Amino acid sequence: MSPTTAIQTLLSSRYIVPVEPLDTVLTEHAIAIDNGRIIDILPRARAVEKYAPNTHLEYDQHILMPGLINAHTHAAMALMRGVASDLSLMDWLQNHIWPLEKQHVDEQFVQDGSELAIAEMLRGGTTCFNDMYFFPEVTARVATAIGMRAVIGMIMLEFPTRYAASAEEYLSKGLAMFDAYKSDPLITNVFAPHAPYTVSDNSLRKISQLANELDLPVHMHVHETAGEIDDSLRQYGMRPLARLEQHGLVNPNLCGVHMTQLTAEEIGLISAAGVNVIHCPESNLKLASGLCPVQALQTAKVRVLIGTDSCASNDDLDMFSEIRTAALLAKGVSQDATALSAQSAIRAATIDAAHALGLGSEIGSLEVGKSADIIAIECNSIESQPHFDLYSHLTYSTDRSRVCDVFVAGRQLLKDRTLTTTSEDDIIIKAKHWSDKIASSSS
Repeated sequence: MSPTTAIQTLLSSRYIVPVEPLDTVLTEHAIAIDNGRIIDILPRARAVEKYAPNTHLEYDQHILMPGLINAHTHAAMALMRGVASDLSLMDWLQNHIWPLEKQHVDEQFVQDGSELAIAEMLRGGTTCFNDMYFFPEVTARVATAIGMRAVIGMIMLEFPTRYAASAEEYLSKGLAMFDAYKSDPLITNVFAPHAPYTVSDNSLRKISQLANELDLPVHMHVHETAGEIDDSLRQYGMRPLARLEQHGLVNPNLCGVHMTQLTAEEIGLISAAGVNVIHCPESNLKLASGLCPVQALQTAKVRVLIGTDSCASNDDLDMFSEIRTAALLAKGVSQDATALSAQSAIRAATIDAAHALGLGSEIGSLEVGKSADIIAIECNSIESQPHFDLYSHLTYSTDRSRVCDVFVAGRQLLKDRTLTTTSEDDIIIKAKHWSDKIASSSS
């Protein structure tokens, strides 16, 4: 009998790791996609009987899984990859990054840097990123042009930059961007005050009020280093988290980045308040900022997400590397081999991140009704043999070079490791231009 239901795309695969329901791994199944959404997940043989797709892609030696969500980026800083290495955070920021940003960061820098970052992330299986940087409307524009999903931060600082002269201007520009992208299917927004040490009490109060009114997440560096804690105690007589609590920001909307300096009492506070923690293990290691207490957070039922941070502090946007480092580091720090299990690490980079960013009904798992944000991973190479537990395989054995195809909202953005909606050659040419420009200005 001929198939009766016409659809746009059918993806059939040896393995599917849908993430939800928990502990589910499907063998010889297919995903039916129409109008950018998953309309069915069923055995491969049944799918061929039921559906007549315009495109049928067969992944006989692959794993299909949800696209990864990079929960903390400064995307355009891809153009600063490795510009200042082997330095502590404040030395790195104050003496290298901020001066370079003052000199170079404009709309063109952010456009070219965002293109580079998005290309790298797509090639590594990331289909959504949560960004905090200057000229955020430019990053949003680049993401939509390429077809990438993005959560774009309305950045806030107290000091002037090329982007804004005052806290009021940062906020005004951010809200204008929010209004402009309200109906965009790929772009959502969060408030993105940089850190407690760069944002005043008055600005924190305004953001708290607006975040509550608009029900938007707040994406902020919090408790990144011991020095940040000491400085806050001297200036405000309280730790940064207590200061945020004073202004009503310690709630389920808060996505606190890094959180390497937490007391047992603070872990209890953020657990009770429903705060989300964004763990950036490789950036924290490189800057020697501290170690996030992931096991203690998970024991306290705190949702932990995973992010790469910027290429200036990490040197790559490789989420599979970050997942592996997070899982291994959690075990080493806690001296507990069960800490951040393989399944928990994958969930941190998919469904947990989606929920924290307000996208849990849209992405983060392969379920009927959700957007078809899907990646295909080759699993038949020498390096991937044998594989017994697919979650373990994805966490400890998989690297980004094995990502072959990527779909966002059903649109194929990576095909056989080649980007389909942007020019890799043009991106490389632009990156080399900025490399020469930054290098000449630093010499």
